[in-house]
Amino acid sequence: MTNKIFMALAFIGVPVSVIGSLMHWPSTVLFIIYCLTIIALASFMGRATESLAIVTGPRIGGLLNATFGNAVELIISIFALKAGLVGVVLASLTGSVLGNLLLVAGLSFFVGGLKFKRQLYNVYDARHNSGLLMFAVVVAFVIPEVFSMKMEAPKTLSLSVGISIILIALYLAALFFKLVTHRGVYQHETEGGEAHHEEEPEWGKGKALTILLVATLAVAYVSEKLVHTLSVVAESFGWTELFIGVIIVAIVGNAAEHASAIIMAYKNKMDIAVEIAVGSTLQIAMFVAPLLVLISLFFEKSMPLVFSMPELVAMVSAVLLTIVISNDGESNWFEGLTMLAAYIIIGIGFFLL
Repeated sequence: MTNKIFMALAFIGVPVSVIGSLMHWPSTVLFIIYCLTIIALASFMGRATESLAIVTGPRIGGLLNATFGNAVELIISIFALKAGLVGVVLASLTGSVLGNLLLVAGLSFFVGGLKFKRQLYNVYDARHNSGLLMFAVVVAFVIPEVFSMKMEAPKTLSLSVGISIILIALYLAALFFKLVTHRGVYQHETEGGEAHHEEEPEWGKGKALTILLVATLAVAYVSEKLVHTLSVVAESFGWTELFIGVIIVAIVGNAAEHASAIIMAYKNKMDIAVEIAVGSTLQIAMFVAPLLVLISLFFEKSMPLVFSMPELVAMVSAVLLTIVISNDGESNWFEGLTMLAAYIIIGIGFFLL
């Protein structure tokens, strides 16, 4: 039933988005249409990556989900950078980190925990990801902010470029470590793990990849239109640029992995759910954010990797809470509720800021 609703939204939403933009409908109406269309298209991306995850395994499946999900975020951010909305881009990156760690992981733990009292996932992957989260957010994001207080803008940008190159290099090394040199070294059988190998994918590999590609292209078009409505919508609702980036753009941009992770948790496939939530955060922090810094050099307004203090404190808090909760390799509904409560508190803060 849900899939049919999303299918209808996608097939109606894409042409309506085109017609609405050509006929210059009110920005608020277009904003709602674009958001619903992106979320509907994201559901197709989620189903396609779920099919691929069954074929390729939880690590590669989770990576594919995070990559195609973050492609939406990357596309939206590039158009926003081109429009000079650096604040919105930084805020959306903050929102992606917070959303994946607290909202997606929190909902996954909560929904899965309502069905299963105790859910297990690979504790070695959790600890490995914890170290990378500490490096990417607590070290690489905090350093530019601290040093920028004593630096002029050109030097801050140079520092950001240097850190961005290091982040991308380390992210690629982390993928090589997990998928090549240490693939299968840290195996950890989880409850319900045997069922993973028996499940049939909804779509074959070729069809799933085709749907991913088509959905991503459609999202790219709608995302570009979405960016042009942000300023008017912010003014209409009295929202700040920071709130739109941290909450609205981040949730819409990451709708694919949001849906997929929760579905996986409900099916007790916690390795994939955690890989989607945390893996997507790492990809945002170590690849998407630094890549946007480098891409911004070709635009009129460059983007240093300098977040505001509220953004930094929120991200560091989210990382520390996630590490404390996830490092034992098991989850339950109360841990999920704790993470959701943290997300709501932070969301209220950004709304009132």
